[in-house]
Amino acid sequence: MMLIPRRNFDIFEDVFEDPFFTSDTKKVMKTDIKEHDDHFELLVDLPGFDKDNIKISLDKGYLTIEAKADNSKEEKDKQGKFVRKERYFGECSRTFFVGNDVTEEDIKANFKNGTLNINVPKLEEHKEIPNKKYIEIK
Repeated sequence: MMLIPRRNFDIFEDVFEDPFFTSDTKKVMKTDIKEHDDHFELLVDLPGFDKDNIKISLDKGYLTIEAKADNSKEEKDKQGKFVRKERYFGECSRTFFVGNDVTEEDIKANFKNGTLNINVPKLEEHKEIPNKKYIEIK
């Protein structure tokens, strides 16, 4: 029995499946966002990533999640020959605006079974209300 992927030899379709036209990063970091009474919960799918290769940063109200998958371990395995590789290796990132008043200490995150769970509190925005100015009617 041979495991060979089924190929339709449609040259038009093959051209647009080329990595130049598609992005593998669309397949990673699928995110669900749940709203709770006092916080937002981000559930980010990162299967195959190690916790040590995931970084979360906060800059000017923007929460950025960066992840890196390394395939150097698999490259060392010289036994056998890959017929097809579909698993993602490389770097990817997503950015979400969480508000200017949120600090790093406010955000809680954990990673379990390939899912990154991030809790971001809802904070009231401190907007300055300008003094009401009237326009003179002449």
